Amino acid sequence: MPSLPTSANRRRSPRNWLAAAEILTALLLALLPSTTQAQATAYPNAPPLLLGAAWYPEQWPEAQWDRDLAKMEAAHIRLVRMGEFAWSTMEPEEGHYDFTWLDHAIAKAAAHHIVVVLGTPTAAPPAWLTTKYPETLRVDENGVRDEHGNRQQFSFINTKYRQLARGIAGEMAKRYGHNPNVVGWQLDNEYANDSFDPEAKAQFHEFLKKKYGSIQNLNQKWATTYWSQTYDSFDEIPVRPKNENPALLLDWRHFVSQGWKSYSVNQIEAIRPLADPRQFITTNTMGWFDNFDEYVVHTVLDMASWDDYISDPVYDPFDNGARHDLTRGYKRKNFWVMETEPAFVNWRKTNNPLDKGQVRDMAWQAIGHGSDAVEYWQWRAALNGQEQYHGVLVGADGNPVPVYDEVKQVGEEFEKAGAALAGTSPHAEVAILNDYNSRWAINFQRHSEKFDPVEELVAFYKPLSEAAQTVDIVSPDAPLDGYKLVEAPALNVLPKATAVRLVAYVQQGGNLLLGPRSGMKDEYDALNTQLQPGDLSNLLGGHVEQFYALENEVPVTADLGSGTAKIWAEQLSIPNIQVSGNSGDTKTILTYGPSNGWLDNQPAAITRKIGKGSITYLGVWLDDALLAKLTNQLVQQAGVQPKIPNVPAGVEVCVRSKGSHAVAILINHTTSEQHVTLPNAATDLLANGTPSVSSEDLPKYGVAVVEISK
Repeated sequence: MPSLPTSANRRRSPRNWLAAAEILTALLLALLPSTTQAQATAYPNAPPLLLGAAWYPEQWPEAQWDRDLAKMEAAHIRLVRMGEFAWSTMEPEEGHYDFTWLDHAIAKAAAHHIVVVLGTPTAAPPAWLTTKYPETLRVDENGVRDEHGNRQQFSFINTKYRQLARGIAGEMAKRYGHNPNVVGWQLDNEYANDSFDPEAKAQFHEFLKKKYGSIQNLNQKWATTYWSQTYDSFDEIPVRPKNENPALLLDWRHFVSQGWKSYSVNQIEAIRPLADPRQFITTNTMGWFDNFDEYVVHTVLDMASWDDYISDPVYDPFDNGARHDLTRGYKRKNFWVMETEPAFVNWRKTNNPLDKGQVRDMAWQAIGHGSDAVEYWQWRAALNGQEQYHGVLVGADGNPVPVYDEVKQVGEEFEKAGAALAGTSPHAEVAILNDYNSRWAINFQRHSEKFDPVEELVAFYKPLSEAAQTVDIVSPDAPLDGYKLVEAPALNVLPKATAVRLVAYVQQGGNLLLGPRSGMKDEYDALNTQLQPGDLSNLLGGHVEQFYALENEVPVTADLGSGTAKIWAEQLSIPNIQVSGNSGDTKTILTYGPSNGWLDNQPAAITRKIGKGSITYLGVWLDDALLAKLTNQLVQQAGVQPKIPNVPAGVEVCVRSKGSHAVAILINHTTSEQHVTLPNAATDLLANGTPSVSSEDLPKYGVAVVEISK
């Protein structure tokens, strides 16, 4: 959760950290060992699936630690994360370090068969630091400096803050880089806030100067003749996160992404030379949060991890599953859930709990989507602070709360099924493209306030995950040749290089579905002079004539059935033919009914077969039922088959495999009992390895884990 804006002042001279960071990153990646493992299994006797909790021993007398750890061990908790908010305890005054308490905590955890992830404490600088160096405090978009007393109140750009952050990270690495009980490092905690301080502004100008070379080139790319925005020097360019030239806003996001990347490198350079290669380095991300490009930031991290919290009062397994797949896509390999809620949080308007059974449901969904660890935040209720009401596993008195027993059950099941899941990963034949440039560009100028690019992505994800059962969510820059079907909802920003890759994908036999608003902009957030979908129009054999924000739903019809379009509609055109006919092999597959006159009887979706591949443009935000029918048709056309067919609605199937070995995790997200018939005899891993089961009866929020033939 972001900290609240506060105030302070002071100015520092900028340093050209961006150029230095790029050089240092290249050297670091070239010199570091390539044997870093993102699995705790690199450590003797560590289980392949880890259940964990965030533990803050610095908040409690050492005499109570063994009691806490014994209860963790009894719940099959084998992992704790600690240290990420303990800077004032580790370094009570500048240059004076006290790690004795942390030595004891790690040793006591090990005595209870618990391994440790150490967090660098840079998300919460101590009061001595912000008092002595007020220039390290972030400045909000209104020019107000933060004050001490919250967290994340630092400027991620500030040179002095980076120096101090590197110092504490290095001191920790000296002490724990080869500690056999420390499995990895979490940098900071939940990267989040921009800063608009003088140093950030100066570095942004340097970033633009390096990217564009001359102010004349920037003016041309940004089309600054509009509203007389033409600049005479880079120093004239403002720094604001909204209500600016869209090209400026997009470049600010690029600058922030590079800034968080170099922020990571600053600490990685302090840790990695002093750390065992088996210790991974990660940072915990926040799902759909998009202040920066996660793909850029993750280029310097060993593995991805994220904090899995339910943002709405009702748990949506499709949205949550998509966020798991998003996180797996950052590195295109297994990840960790570094935090998740033990029944409820404290920051929603109404912090209702998950139903009994849904905590277990969520834990197994994480494993099914490729996580190898699930860690709860937090272990024990803090006596004071801003998160007193947050869910925990034990209360302030140290005794278990009701959800403790459900988490204990999860731990027992992880140990039963862990060996079969060791080394396995999800493998998808279908993918959805997640493009930060496009998400930013649409959010800068939604045109329809209801057009949320994340909501649209999840709308596409839901029927695709039901039909194909395993979905990758990846960057448009990721290799696509292994996918039979790729969907790109709202690929608004379409650089030529991306278009070339997508054309090659289709020509080589891939099936591509583009959603509305695709191909409208170039890499500078400028409108393409070629109509949508830009450089894919020739491949499609058609284009968008006009777009419309919708106040009311519009009827649409197709061979698949009738439905409605909402929020957004585009009038498509197939050149040189009547709208109901064909242009070569480009066909209309969806047509508007009567509405505002502009759309009446016009194409709403068109498709073209190209060899064994195809390209389809869907110009509307379809209702769920008709989108599901279209998705099923495309999945079948692509030759994608679910691993376990004919699964009841509300039952999720997650498959992890390695070679010929496969394990299916079946999760009943509904409140009714569901029956799943297995295509072949399987071994039930949670029922003490019962062999030759042919079906599973899943109670309300029930879970089954079965070995199946691949």
